[in-house]
Amino acid sequence: MIPAGFEYHRPTDTASAISILQEHGDEARVIAGGHSLIPMMKLRMADLAHVIDLQDIQEMKGIEIGADSVTLGAMVTQHELITHDGLAAAVPIIREAALQIADPQVRYMGTVGGNVANGDPGNDMPGLMQCLDASFELVGPDGTRTVAAREFYEAAYFTAREDEEILTRITIPVPGAGVGQAYEKQKRKIGDYATAAAAVMVGNGSASVAMTNLADTPIWSEAASAALAGGDVEGCVSAMLDAIDPVEDNRGPVAFKKHVAAVMLRRAIARAMSRAG
Repeated sequence: MIPAGFEYHRPTDTASAISILQEHGDEARVIAGGHSLIPMMKLRMADLAHVIDLQDIQEMKGIEIGADSVTLGAMVTQHELITHDGLAAAVPIIREAALQIADPQVRYMGTVGGNVANGDPGNDMPGLMQCLDASFELVGPDGTRTVAAREFYEAAYFTAREDEEILTRITIPVPGAGVGQAYEKQKRKIGDYATAAAAVMVGNGSASVAMTNLADTPIWSEAASAALAGGDVEGCVSAMLDAIDPVEDNRGPVAFKKHVAAVMLRRAIARAMSRAG
């Protein structure tokens, strides 16, 4: 189908984009890579009078590698995440996860900001960002604020971002030396959402575990992470299975999804532990 008519805006700075959002309210929406919003508009599931394209906002681009943290502009594409050698050296799990998102055509346009801001429980980056203990910078009419990834997701497609705010940057602590990282994903075919996916970091007496598409939000489990930090792999798996809440759909019944979740989590743990120093 063809989307209904709309007015197209292409601002060159964040302040201008926010101003347009304020002016048009519920009739306006920002667009990054477009892989979520455009299909909804074509199916007439989203009827917008104004679309604000963020492609020309340079302040929302770029990857910065610091000694203690990595900063990603919201408009950084999945392809850039894959090809940036400095990022791969600092936080290799990001490249590993990005390589499993959709296909190359999608990754050339799809952005990390769009992936995390949309609130889609099937997206790969939200769970990964929770595992990494990332924080999101939100800019709106009242200024800038920071929200932890682990506190950002409220329900499917509902997040802590206000309607007139834009997610502009992501900050990720650099894991210490000796921390093993792994991302495992099971999907029906190339380009599909995960039936289950697991992000794991472990080493130096600490651990972090998150899973994707097994509830209406990504799931980071403090109990599962603590169990793994103590070396209890099965305790970690058990705690995570208690934390997730999958529903039956065309990817399978609940029992099957829990089985796949356990398999993906054990694989990710095994690979992360093999990489730990």
